[in-house]
Amino acid sequence: MPGGAAPHRPAAGRVVPTATYRLQVQPAFTFGAAAEQADYLAALGVSHAYLSPILAPAPGSTHGYDVVSHEFLNEEAGGAEGFDLLAAALRQAGLGTVVDVVPNHMTTPTPASLNHPWWFLLREGRDSDHAHWFDVDWDAEDGRVLVPVLGQSLEAVLAADELSVEAGGGPHGDETVLRYYDHVFPVRSGTESLDLADLVAAQHYRLCDWREGGSWLNYRRFFDVTTLVAVRVEDPDVFHHTHRLLLEEFGAGTIDGFRIDHPDGLADPAGYLARLADATGDAWVVAEKILEGHEQLPDDWRCAGTTGYDTLLRVQQVFVDPEGEAPLTDLLAELVGERQELDELVLAAKEQVVAQVQEAEVNRLMRLLAKIVPDEDQASLRRGLGALLVAMDRYRAYLVPGQPDDHDQLQVLAHAEARAATHVAEADQDAVGIVSLLAEGTPLDELDEAAEAAHREFMVRFQQTCGPVMAKGIEDTAFYRYARLTGLNEVGGDPGHLGLDPTELHAFASRQLASWPTTMTTLSTHDTKRSEDVRARLSVLAELPGEWAAWVRATRDLAARHRGSRLDPATEYLLLQTAVGAWPVDNDRLQAYATKAVREAKQHTTWTDPDSDYEADVATFVAALTTEPALVEQVGRWVDRAAPAARETLLGQKLLQLVLPGVPDVYQGTELVDLSLVDPDNRRPVDYATRRQRLTRLDAGEPASDLDDEKLLVTSRTLRLRRDHPEWFTGEDATYAAVPTSSAHALALGRGDASGTQVVAVMTRLGERLRADGGWGAAGLDLPEGAWEDLLTGRPVPPGPSGSAQLSEVLAALPVALLVRHGSLDPK
Repeated sequence: MPGGAAPHRPAAGRVVPTATYRLQVQPAFTFGAAAEQADYLAALGVSHAYLSPILAPAPGSTHGYDVVSHEFLNEEAGGAEGFDLLAAALRQAGLGTVVDVVPNHMTTPTPASLNHPWWFLLREGRDSDHAHWFDVDWDAEDGRVLVPVLGQSLEAVLAADELSVEAGGGPHGDETVLRYYDHVFPVRSGTESLDLADLVAAQHYRLCDWREGGSWLNYRRFFDVTTLVAVRVEDPDVFHHTHRLLLEEFGAGTIDGFRIDHPDGLADPAGYLARLADATGDAWVVAEKILEGHEQLPDDWRCAGTTGYDTLLRVQQVFVDPEGEAPLTDLLAELVGERQELDELVLAAKEQVVAQVQEAEVNRLMRLLAKIVPDEDQASLRRGLGALLVAMDRYRAYLVPGQPDDHDQLQVLAHAEARAATHVAEADQDAVGIVSLLAEGTPLDELDEAAEAAHREFMVRFQQTCGPVMAKGIEDTAFYRYARLTGLNEVGGDPGHLGLDPTELHAFASRQLASWPTTMTTLSTHDTKRSEDVRARLSVLAELPGEWAAWVRATRDLAARHRGSRLDPATEYLLLQTAVGAWPVDNDRLQAYATKAVREAKQHTTWTDPDSDYEADVATFVAALTTEPALVEQVGRWVDRAAPAARETLLGQKLLQLVLPGVPDVYQGTELVDLSLVDPDNRRPVDYATRRQRLTRLDAGEPASDLDDEKLLVTSRTLRLRRDHPEWFTGEDATYAAVPTSSAHALALGRGDASGTQVVAVMTRLGERLRADGGWGAAGLDLPEGAWEDLLTGRPVPPGPSGSAQLSEVLAALPVALLVRHGSLDPK
């Protein structure tokens, strides 16, 4: 992997996991609680526990991405002592640890003193020893930081006597502080004796109404979350202080690898990964990079690959029936009253995000443009800038000021410029061109030193803004508006297209093995909009579009008296799909999901300006869907009808993920059927006692009693096979090959090494059409020569005519099979 050589692998001697198991560490599931599951994870077959961020977060954090200190481990999860206990338990069980790292941001906590660098910045301003930690546009606020936390204007807050000066505050309890309810801020030295209004005005920060932050915030943040302030990890000193503790744990052997959160937010992702690789000797590191379409991970990134959304997309789509596209499109048009085009919805959503959600970021870019090209029409430049941000078809380009041009990355901007030009008036065409040239690093005229500095900053800031526009515009807005087949509305997903031909899957897998053989693969994460098994259920809609349409019409008739005048058809349809995907789902869970969904959609209500009447109609409908007997029975009927195909897809996509090139991750609890929705629903407690009992029964030879058992069987047997024979999956001589079948409903692939194919995985796809055609019949599987047995059932594979095996025999017990060459598992 050093120097970007292909294939990208960790350095020789560095640990490569065979599989990981994601654990969400939090106060309700501590390091100690995780340690209690070490033997279970080992029995399941993974090689590494993969932990959510372990550094100190805001009090009560259930996710850990709101770091307050890089000096300590999460005390509410057990601190250093608890982590040492976990590391020891994992080592004793033969397991290692992978840890999630958050290099892009910290939280601005309440009280602010919990984040010492942030506190010192607020107290001492741009002269603080920690001023270089944070991405602040000091000039925008005359040398101050905007702090938008007030419930009304500062003048109104002062008049209401809501601010007070107190002693005994700060990190060490010895400072004079300014209090606003639970918020506590430092007081600048020498201003303690001023009257309150003058004291407030004399600080290095400006308190303001929280609404003002949306337009004029002058520090970079994570997406639109004002309480997550961006960190300048590109500064070597900041990198050192924010990574010291994690690297010490790595050096001590308690951490084997890292997952990097949101690298696209960084000024120079490749530079960051190179610095981390140097610090770890090229350890196994995966980056949370969302690849769009056929986008490839930059070849100069010194990492093992992505966190797996690229694989998730292909695995899901290969089990979706493309013949369902037209009837599902017609049904959506019937319900919403018009034919919706996803591209148009995405365009409108991204334009809304640029104008509203990312207004502060656009304003900052405009301040830079005013310094670079002050004589240009600034209003036109703003329209051109907005159009270019909207026209980006990926999370960002990768261009670094002062480094040689990258032709491929310049083409990304060139294509975006061409698209942007079609969405602006003729009078703004030149503005689009100017912004594009500046974004790629081409100066228009000779610039003075200040303008050159602004140009370099603009290049970086523009790229950092593209990601939030993509994420908030598509995943967090358009995907909540477009309800044709909501299971495809996923991180890195492509709901505009239904189905993937197996040949495309095999081509993708072969490329991964050649270039990124130890990348991570996944089906569920803490960020997915729905669990893998909810999506499996929803994929069946494309196999039964006619029956589904009839069910939807009948259900809408049953629910008519519960449908308020404000409930829109698109939201109703989203909720119907969510119900059948997550069923049985109780009222509280579906209500929480519905509230998040409609606010993220930003059409009828929002987080910042909720419409209580609209949300009341949504809540009434959800309550009826989950409690009205006739509707409950109706939802259950569909779930039962779709169950056979859902079972095939659920088991098929799990097996496929586990055998494809890369290192598979199992998100906590998903070794059984998991019907979780978007966070925080997917952070609910996991019942490990039940999982242990089921695994013990299966290991004792008892047959699988239900779909939970079947999924656990597939997961555990495949993980153990990978653990026992990593050379077939992630070894330097590992191979991948499509295995021919005579039926389009069987997907088969082989894994092995230089000695030949040792494993063949077989999965049923599009089973409803298979049954409609009369079943497998004489369809066969062209197994490589030799004797084979199914690791899931223990049965040998009967030889068929001409060396092929009959699919009806191979898949008689389960819709999937994990075949191993007879004798290949014998002790050597």
